[in-house]
Formats: sequence, C-alpha cells, structure tokens
Amino acid sequence: MTGMSEDREDIRPVLGITPEARATVLEVLANESESDTLALWLEVSGETDGAYAYDMYFQALADASGGDVVQHGDDLPVVVPADSVDRLQGATLDFVTDSSGEGGLVIVNPNTPPVPTLKGMAPGPDVDLSDPLAQRVVLVLEEQVNPSIAAHGGRADLVAVEESSVYLRLSGGCQGCGMAKATLSQGIEVILREAIPELANIVDVTDHADGTNPFYEPAHS
Repeated sequence: MTGMSEDREDIRPVLGITPEARATVLEVLANESESDTLALWLEVSGETDGAYAYDMYFQALADASGGDVVQHGDDLPVVVPADSVDRLQGATLDFVTDSSGEGGLVIVNPNTPPVPTLKGMAPGPDVDLSDPLAQRVVLVLEEQVNPSIAAHGGRADLVAVEESSVYLRLSGGCQGCGMAKATLSQGIEVILREAIPELANIVDVTDHADGTNPFYEPAHS
C-alpha cells in the first residue's frame, strides 16, 4: 500500500470519529463479506448549496494509493482519498438521533466550499471587505457565531452588505433545518446586534428547500 498512514501519535487524523459512530460503522462492517480486508472510505463527492456532499462506502484497504490518507485504530481503518484530504481536515463523523428517535451518521465539517451565486436571489452587491461594517460583521461571525453553531455542523457567512443591511447565508447543518429561523432570530441576530447596534436589517438568503443531511449509506453504489 502506498497511501499515507496517519497511525502515528504525532500526526493529527484528518477525520475524527465519535465512539457512537465507530460502533455503528463496525456493526455494519461486520456484515460485509471479507470484512477484515475492508476500510471505511470517505470522500467529498460534490457540493450542495454551500455545503459539501459526501460518499461513504466500504472498499478494500489495499486499494489506497499515493496521496490517500489511511487512518488506523480500534479495528476500523479509514481511507480519505487524496483530493478530499484538505476539504475534510478537522471533520468529525458522528451519530445523531432526532426527536423521533431515528438516528444516523452525519459528518460535521468545519470546511465549506467557496460561496457560489445564490439560487433564487437577485444579484446583490459584492462583499467589500475593505468596508468597516463588513469587516466587523465577518469578525463577529468568525469569533462568536460560527463557533457556537459548529457543534451542529452549521455555519453562517456574510454574502452582501448594502448600507446598514447585511445578508447572511447559512450552510451545513443549518441549511434546511426546521430551526433555522429560530437560530437566526434568537441566536445569530442577537449576537450581531449586541456587537454592532447600528445594523438595520439582518437577512437570511439561504435556499433552505435544498438543505440536506449527509447520512451514511452502507454500500457504495
């Protein structure tokens, strides 16, 4: 195998896995044929409205090649293909349960794709990061807002400033979430207004209809 191993203690793994997620994956893996030769492969397969889409599947560990990162530990080898390493650095595979008791694997990723043109949104002014208001908003988002919603896989980004109005885009776990409106009005908006009292309007321009959650599929189709 020519993949880059990350089983040394002085190398930080690309992907973290919670005990609950590991147990779930190992349970599924045990039902696969030749399970002792397989690894969990995780890669970024594309982008969906401001968040990465993922592909998780079992494949032979021996198929890892140069540039791929191989993580060993607790009977579950994990392979991150070379072109996904940077985009998954610092991500966590977790198991979450919703209010109905249904659970599934989800990827909490601090990395997001470059902000694209928003569907269904009229063209607005570009974010001028030389503008003092834009700088202050970005600082509050990065230092106060995003750390608080990162635990849910969410992120808020400034996409436009017009006079004293700011336009935000939610991604990751906040996109398509039924609580997104409350997150904005009771969380993000409160933080921004306390830090920047002169803000007039805080507008969510996210296309929540397209929000998805990257739950685990046991087989690679």
